[in-house]
Amino acid sequence: MSPYTHVPHPHTLERLEHRDKPVKTADVVNQKASNRFNAWLAVKITDAVGTMWCAYVFAIIALIGLPPALKPGGEGIIAWIAQTFLQLVLLSIIIVGQNIAAASSDQRSENTYKDAEAILSEAIEIQKHLQSQDETLIAALKEALAKLPPG
Repeated sequence: MSPYTHVPHPHTLERLEHRDKPVKTADVVNQKASNRFNAWLAVKITDAVGTMWCAYVFAIIALIGLPPALKPGGEGIIAWIAQTFLQLVLLSIIIVGQNIAAASSDQRSENTYKDAEAILSEAIEIQKHLQSQDETLIAALKEALAKLPPG
């Protein structure tokens, strides 16, 4: 019997009990029906607006508004750029960039999760190996000591 008793960390025990997958965005949406609908609608709109095709359409719409902005009494080029072009076109481009960054982040998170699972598994195996080694070596040492002559 080993004098050492392994006490696993509480989080390790919880992870072993609940071998869940990493948390995804859909997992954190409140389960209330109105919240689920609002989240679904927000994701659909973001998916539609967050495409380069949408950015191209917005650029065309903005360019259609350029001639009236340049006419006397129009808003002017600076105001058109700030209020129309940047808001319409950059909105979609920024969302596309954020979607790409989020996908990369999700992949890194998934890899980190898999690494943590592997490390947890290896640590458990190390504990088993050490326990087995302790039992075997301690028994062998006791046996060897018993064979030694007294004194």
